[in-house]
Amino acid sequence: MDHDQHLPPHEDRHHDRHHAPHDDHASPESGHGNVSWAMAMQATLHCLTGCAIGEILGMVIGTALGWGNVPTMVVAIVLAFVFGYSFTLVAVRRAGLGLRAAVKVALAADTVSIAVMELVDNAVVALTPGAMEAQLSDGLFWAALLGGFAIAFLITTPVNKWMIGRGKGHAVAHAHHS
Repeated sequence: MDHDQHLPPHEDRHHDRHHAPHDDHASPESGHGNVSWAMAMQATLHCLTGCAIGEILGMVIGTALGWGNVPTMVVAIVLAFVFGYSFTLVAVRRAGLGLRAAVKVALAADTVSIAVMELVDNAVVALTPGAMEAQLSDGLFWAALLGGFAIAFLITTPVNKWMIGRGKGHAVAHAHHS
């Protein structure tokens, strides 16, 4: 006798979902799903990579041009969004999406994740004593920036997990390039 015959309906569905391909991914169509922490971490790492490249490049540009903290941070944040979106844009374009559709997917997939990442990271840097005055050659600058990225990663991962589980955020992009 099949052991699933004795399970209540909700447990039977869980059993089937557990053994389905991509069981750790939420489906954007379903709006919910069993999302693994690994998938949430992967989405957050994707976001962190774009944010880090953009922020560091922005800081280098601002420092090289002798700008103050505010314009340097603005350029760094803008570039973090540009690089974060571009990673997703390239991936979904490779999967065959047209440019307009790919831009919509990138905006839907990454906006909240990048915004949370940038808010947390920049708050950590701004609140670290001496970090705003530190130069690119100072260990304090890099410690504050990397510490900010680490804290942002820890805070953004559960946000991404929640969003992916509801078919939002990276689940939108994943549906196009998985």
